[in-house]
Amino acid sequence: MRPSVVLLGFVLGTAASILFSLAGVAVIFLVLGSEYPRFRTEMGSLGVSLALFALLTLFAGLSFYGFLRVRPWRGAALIPTAVLLAVIGWYYWP
Repeated sequence: MRPSVVLLGFVLGTAASILFSLAGVAVIFLVLGSEYPRFRTEMGSLGVSLALFALLTLFAGLSFYGFLRVRPWRGAALIPTAVLLAVIGWYYWP
C-alpha cells in the first residue's frame, strides 16, 4: 500500500470520527436546547464545524477511493482535501 493511501486513510478516519462526534453533540443540543438556552447560542459554531468536517470527510473519502483504485481524477480530489485541511487549521488556530 502506498504512503499516500495510508495518510489519506488517517485523514478520512479522523475526519469521520470528528464528524460523528459533532453530530452526537448536535443531537444532544437539539434535545436539551429548550432547557439550556446557552445551547442555542452555540448552535452556530457547531453548524460551521459540522459543515467543515462533513466536507472534509466527503473529499477525503473521494481522495482515498481515487488513490486506492488509481483513478485519473485522484489528483483533482486531493486539492479540496488539502484546502479544507488548511481552512480547518486556520479556523481553529488559537
